[in-house]
This record gives sequence, structure tokens and C-alpha cells, in this order.
Amino acid sequence: MIRLYYHPTPNPAKIALFLEEAGLPFETIAVDTAKGEQHLPSFRAINPNGKVPAIIDTDGPGGKEVRVFDSTAILIYLAEKTGQFLGSAEDRPELLSWLLFIASGLGPFSGQAVHFQFAAPEGLDYAVNRYRREAERHYQVLEDHLQGRQFIVGDTYTIADMSVWGWLDRASRVFKGAEDPLAPYPNLKRLFDTVDARPAAARAREVGKDHPFKMERDEAAKRALFPSNYPPAA
Repeated sequence: MIRLYYHPTPNPAKIALFLEEAGLPFETIAVDTAKGEQHLPSFRAINPNGKVPAIIDTDGPGGKEVRVFDSTAILIYLAEKTGQFLGSAEDRPELLSWLLFIASGLGPFSGQAVHFQFAAPEGLDYAVNRYRREAERHYQVLEDHLQGRQFIVGDTYTIADMSVWGWLDRASRVFKGAEDPLAPYPNLKRLFDTVDARPAAARAREVGKDHPFKMERDEAAKRALFPSNYPPAA
């Protein structure tokens, strides 16, 4: 059994998609980050970095219970565990390269673009421009790579496509004010639509819907979500 520690944001969504695609039995455990549940000692024991997603596999290597945190690590772990969505052995170097490109580039710059356009104080125009333009650059790198390709790696659907799906789903927030944020990236739009049309994607969107996550961004939520913006408690 997989226990998925979840909040409805791009990185946990990737893991929900994999679990639904692979047909692995899993239990969803809500971590309400706006309430600060990611900072509780019980969750830090699972992910010392205090971020979602994380998983517990009750049937890990040797039949032992293991934890895995960071969405890319989880995707690789689950793909290797099940033997699914890894592509061919010959494509493994390319798969790892694009997974880390998304994990270290497209994802973080997209996240910062969202933060500075929606959560940061007014007047930080340099930061807004910096992160949005870098998000655009990362989108374009992947857009160019996808020319003439159906999927990111090889000829089959892999965890790289799942990984980018989670972020492309938030393109309207990354590119605030754009009427059709994926219009400048037709290859990415085609890939997103291909993944999003899969039945597992529809099921993944339902994960966590039964939990009333806190939506208000009051002072307590800001302190929980962005603790580094505040001085340490005395």
C-alpha cells in the first residue's frame, strides 16, 4: 500500500497521476499546507524538508516500509517498483535529463513566477519579470525539443510527461493575464492535451477533493506557506 501525503498543487498531482495510471492501491493523507501541517514533527519525520508530496510504501524493498520524498524521486521510485512508464533502457539517460530539467528548472521557475505575481507585495517588478521570463525560457526549451515528437522521451508515455503535466496545468497562473497561456507553445499544448485526456488524469484530479483544504490566504496561512519571510519565533 502507498500512503500519499497530498495537497492539491502541481507536484503532488504528478504522483496522483502515476498512481492512477499504474493502478497501485493508495491512501491519500491530506497535508493542509495553509494550516502549517507540513511543519508538524509527524510529517517532518516523513519529509524533513516539510514539503509535499511524500509517500510511505508499506511494501518497500525487502518488504520493509520506506519513505520517499520529492516528486521526481517518487516518480522514479514508483516507476522502478512497477516497471511502468520508464521508457526503454536506451532512453534512460534522456529520461533522467528531462526529469531533472523539469525538477530544477521549469518547475521552480514556474512556482516563483506564480509567487511573485500572486503572493508577493506590489512593486517587485524586477522579480516578476525575472521569474516569468525564465519560466517562458524553460517552456521554450521543451517546446523546441517536442518538435516532431509525441512524447518527451522516446516513443512512449513516461514519467517525464507526467511530471510536466502537473506544471502545465497551472500555466494560466504562471503566465498571469494570458488569454491562452499555452498558445505560444503548440507542442506543449498538444502534449498537455494528450496527457490530460487520459482517464487516469481525470481520476487524479479527483484525488483530495473530499478534503476541505484551507483556501484563505490570511496572515496565519502566509506564515505557514512562506515561513522564511518571517523572523524565527523567539
